[in-house]
Amino acid sequence: MITLPEFINQSTWTKVLNFLSNTGELPPYLLMDKEIITAKASLIGKLVDNSHAFYAVKANPDRQLVEILEACGIGFEVASEGELDMLMSMGIVPERIITSNTVKTPRFIERAFRYGVRYFAFDSDAEIRKLAQYAPSSYVYVRLSVPNEGSEWPLSKKFGVEIESAYKLLLMARGKGLDPAGITFHVGSQCTNIDSWDSALSKVKLLWDMAASNGFKLKLINIGGGYPINYTKYVVDIPTIEKRVNRILNENFPKDIEIFIEPGRAIVGDAGIFVSTVIGKAERGDENWLYIDLGVFSGLMESVGGIKYTYIVESNNAVKKWTVAGPTCDSFDVMDRAVELPEPEVGGRLIIIAGGAYTTSYASVFNGFSVPKTILI
Repeated sequence: MITLPEFINQSTWTKVLNFLSNTGELPPYLLMDKEIITAKASLIGKLVDNSHAFYAVKANPDRQLVEILEACGIGFEVASEGELDMLMSMGIVPERIITSNTVKTPRFIERAFRYGVRYFAFDSDAEIRKLAQYAPSSYVYVRLSVPNEGSEWPLSKKFGVEIESAYKLLLMARGKGLDPAGITFHVGSQCTNIDSWDSALSKVKLLWDMAASNGFKLKLINIGGGYPINYTKYVVDIPTIEKRVNRILNENFPKDIEIFIEPGRAIVGDAGIFVSTVIGKAERGDENWLYIDLGVFSGLMESVGGIKYTYIVESNNAVKKWTVAGPTCDSFDVMDRAVELPEPEVGGRLIIIAGGAYTTSYASVFNGFSVPKTILI
């Protein structure tokens, strides 16, 4: 008997069961629901005026998945030559590509510019010099540091600058012949605090007004990503976030500016279902350990940073608290503790919900274990 959390998409679950009953494919593998991907791609940006969505390829770079999104008409955000190369090989036009990585290699900048990419992020004088040399006259947007409270995966330490520094960088970019187009920020990945967008846009407003009073005609606000998905419970939904964001934008900024959005997790996260196998059980002290053939190094790296997954097993046995671990010989390979599950049998399936984002893209072949195959359903 399987008890499903109410937030699990029933149509996706039916597809998973149908696949399991008709496949000879051996786990672990990642199933991706094409309908969810398409639905999310059409939803994001719908309630934000003058917005354009650019899928953050790093979330899941599977080529078949990218083909689906390309057909949806969405744009793409890339951060490396590898991501750019894939889009180029698929014939995706440069007008649908931006890069918001604020620390790029000179070779990547040069290749992106040569291909026709014209939107680049920055947050340092060193980056401005590279952009001026390898992507002259491009549109550039400065990354502002904003609060990441409520984010399961904060990004505020490594990237972004404060208002005064951001303004000086805009001045420098203009002086170097670049076109300072606007401002970008990121509230942190898997942000469940809707007020974070308010705080971020308040800082953007201060910088925007400072720039405007000194002759800058900015035309772009890139609100980054951060839209959350349901991992173990309901979180604030996309329409609620976008209504709030759109109201703030309309109240504080010119009506004709462009809004960029960079969804990653929000498009592919809950479209993905991992299928794994229980390979062992053990009692260690007062803990029950459950070992599966999928782990930190093969797709569940975000569990180390605080992401909690929903695990499902088919069993009528008594419920116990489990420490869930992966198959490698590394003690770091532990995904969660005190997970309440009915005791499964060795050889039985364990399903992991909402595994479509930042999983296979993190995976390695450490200890000889393969990267799980991605299968679209």
